[in-house]
Amino acid sequence: MKLPSLFSTTAILCCALVLALPPRAAAQVSQSDFDTLKKMVEQLNERMLKQEQTHDQDVKNHEQDQELIRKLQQELGQTREIATNAAQKAEAAAQVQPASPVSGPPPSHNFQLAGDAEVIFGKVHDQHGAFGLADYAPIFLYRASDRLLFEAGFDFMLANGTGPNPNNSSGTDFEFDLSFATLDYLLNDYVTFEAGNMLLPLGTYSERSAGWLNKIPDNPLARGLVPGTGVGAQLRGAVPVGESGQMVTYSIYGVNGPSSTDGTGNSGSIDLAGNVGFLNNSKFNGTTTFGNIGNLHGDPTGGGRIGWFYPWEAHYDLELGLSGQSGEWNDLGNNWSALVFDASLHLSPYAEVKGEYINTWAQTTDLGTIDPHGWWIQASYKLAGLNLDWPGINNLELVGRYDEMNDGLGSGRTHTSRYTAGLVYYLTNTLWLEGDYEWLLSSGPAAGTFPSSEILCQISYGF
Repeated sequence: MKLPSLFSTTAILCCALVLALPPRAAAQVSQSDFDTLKKMVEQLNERMLKQEQTHDQDVKNHEQDQELIRKLQQELGQTREIATNAAQKAEAAAQVQPASPVSGPPPSHNFQLAGDAEVIFGKVHDQHGAFGLADYAPIFLYRASDRLLFEAGFDFMLANGTGPNPNNSSGTDFEFDLSFATLDYLLNDYVTFEAGNMLLPLGTYSERSAGWLNKIPDNPLARGLVPGTGVGAQLRGAVPVGESGQMVTYSIYGVNGPSSTDGTGNSGSIDLAGNVGFLNNSKFNGTTTFGNIGNLHGDPTGGGRIGWFYPWEAHYDLELGLSGQSGEWNDLGNNWSALVFDASLHLSPYAEVKGEYINTWAQTTDLGTIDPHGWWIQASYKLAGLNLDWPGINNLELVGRYDEMNDGLGSGRTHTSRYTAGLVYYLTNTLWLEGDYEWLLSSGPAAGTFPSSEILCQISYGF
């Protein structure tokens, strides 16, 4: 019999005895005392009932815990068995040597096609407008393994101008160019080795803003003062600073560097592309002949960049960079050097400001040391940041740029300033319509080579 039931039976018997007593004995227990006693009995009964329920729940929980422990022990045993079998198989496989070396590509790899395409329409002051350029620039990306990567970019370009054949009535010139091609090997999380025809980290424009990524159809004037690519090798990477997202980026490289086209050491013979063994075609009595002109210096050029990236919240960040390159550019021992300072600032998902200052020095035979230099700054703002419910306004971005260049040719320097105002309309995230108006102010002997103003329109697609 359970405790509450026994206690209830005892209470009932006590009440019956009280009622069975003679009237005199009954008179000795008042009604108040009886009610108090009855209330106490009921309270004790209620407490005992709660204790019994708690005890039953504890028993049930204990049984569930025991069942869970049995299941976990069973699963642990199965896991140990699987691990033991896997270790035995791995050990057996390691002891088996192939009869002959395994050759060929790895069993899995990744290939991807990226790139961009542009078509430009231009209207120069006092001239007829025309489509001036059509460019298709595919980029081939190949991942041979977890550490080995290959990338190559090409340019298929049709320019409106004087073609290679004077009898070509179309007035166009087709060009095919290998823009870059590199083999990358990831040494560790902080160092990557790269070799080939590389985009040089003199500033960040060549790697991050050229082509489709540029929100203005043409390049800043001063970018023509430094080479965009070079053949050689480099080490590059990034090192995190703390846990806030800051990092220090770096690159150290050696390339062929600028060369001379004729060995004279004159200012007009500097070839910034550093071509080695390129073909020079000329015509004699209507026959095309080719001559091989080598890189007229024997020493490579060294350079590098160090940068600091500081994000303080999402879409708000600052990046500063300092880069340079120096080395001989001909067999006369003449030196060529460059120093570039770059900066980029994002102040929301909608506002961006970036720019570069470029200074170069070249020792020449005819003009001594010359110092071509220039700078540019570009700002853009996406009108989606205004939160206006107007048709098409969220697809527009305003762009402005100021750039200038000084050719540094001694007393005969030519200085050019250019102002650009434009906009971008995003048909999609990768299909853009771009248009801008540019006006130029130029002084010096070569001032007449620059148009006073022009209009450029471009449709560009990135893939």
